[in-house]
Amino acid sequence: MNSSREWRPSAPLQNIQLRARILAEIRAFFSARGVLEVETPLLSASASTDPHLESFSCHYLGPYAPKGQQLYLQTSPEFAMKRLLAAGSGPIYQICKAFRNGEAGHQHNPEFSMLEWYRPGLNHLDLMDEVELLVSSILAIGPARRIKYRDLFLEHVGLDPETLTAMEAKKCLEKHGISVSAMDEQTPIDDWLTLILTHLIEPALGEGAVFVYDFPVSQAMLARVSQTNPPVAERFELYINGIELANGFHELADPAEQQRRFELDLLRRRQQGLAELPMDDALLDALNSGLPGCAGVALGIDRLLMLAAGENSLSDVLAFPIDRC
Repeated sequence: MNSSREWRPSAPLQNIQLRARILAEIRAFFSARGVLEVETPLLSASASTDPHLESFSCHYLGPYAPKGQQLYLQTSPEFAMKRLLAAGSGPIYQICKAFRNGEAGHQHNPEFSMLEWYRPGLNHLDLMDEVELLVSSILAIGPARRIKYRDLFLEHVGLDPETLTAMEAKKCLEKHGISVSAMDEQTPIDDWLTLILTHLIEPALGEGAVFVYDFPVSQAMLARVSQTNPPVAERFELYINGIELANGFHELADPAEQQRRFELDLLRRRQQGLAELPMDDALLDALNSGLPGCAGVALGIDRLLMLAAGENSLSDVLAFPIDRC
């Protein structure tokens, strides 16, 4: 029987072997530090409300749902892991699959491997130290540079993200040959900032490790907002050779604020004509019971492997990417 599908893996054997070694090194790293490995379900009755993410959905029919139930594949294990933290788990980590619909390319695959961990008692600045220790144990990188989000924009494009207007962003992007025909003054300023970051700043970061931290409040996601003046989102991202590798937060523990952010996400989804998804009530209940002060981070294992192997595409480190699954 002939088939047009390629049955062979896209990654060479040495990269498949490298993945196994790196996973063993990650587990040894956390075992030595007394961080518990956990496992949570890939399926959930709720989904990420983030308008920038699209969940895969499936239909369950069985004893607990005789009329059927819509379930969602996780975009991250974050919500379930926070439920464990609220139940008293202490420091935890997880290596798992995550799923994001509509994402595919050299640095994206709709199914990917994620490392996520949480450290009670730490903030986002403290956690950057541990992230650097882990990554430097796997990659040959020197000390990471650390720069605030605002300073990054001032340094690379001479724009202040705190006062940026759509017109200023448009002029900057067009000056560098970036088309913005689909955007206008009604486009949220964060969309302009993201376009500048991905098209102008990230390619200019150069070799080595860079932590970008203290993001605009509008990009807090699931992070706390500082009490400083002006306030900032207590969040960081790690870039290696211009590739985003990790995203970390000083975790939001206020259930009322978390619900407000979920509802704002759902409003934005309606405004953009996206499907309205069920917010995670179990997470809100966990926050109500008391989430310990902690910092958490998600790190892309496939991208880490790509960097370790010296490859330029995830297809070189995935056995069967989306076009071969």
